[in-house]
Amino acid sequence: MNYIEFIQSVASRPMASPAPAEPITRATLQTLAERISGGQARDLASQLPEELRGCVAKRTENAEPFGLADFLERVQARAGVDLQSATDGARAVLDTLRESISAKEYGDFVDQLPKDFWQLSGPASTTLETRRVGT
Repeated sequence: MNYIEFIQSVASRPMASPAPAEPITRATLQTLAERISGGQARDLASQLPEELRGCVAKRTENAEPFGLADFLERVQARAGVDLQSATDGARAVLDTLRESISAKEYGDFVDQLPKDFWQLSGPASTTLETRRVGT
């Protein structure tokens, strides 16, 4: 998937607004990179369109330990949108990632996220199932 297709995929998701698709995509990827290991961020970057690879660049190898609420607040601040738009946009980005990168890579980075992230992405071991909320 190229850059334009990726952004269009994010914008076309239910409840996602097309106007902020690009800033929400970049904000979500930057925040995701903070939450996963450096090696995993590099692996993820290798499967992204070239224009988005810099969003997941990390200076450290360690993942920052923060939960879903902090994740969404960071996306909100970076993208300059309200919390609902950040939530819907982050979900759209993760759904697009699930479709555009290998199943192994998707599973590898989702496995590094705490269970509260399943509200956005679903657990890695069941990526083809419906999202599990509140587990």
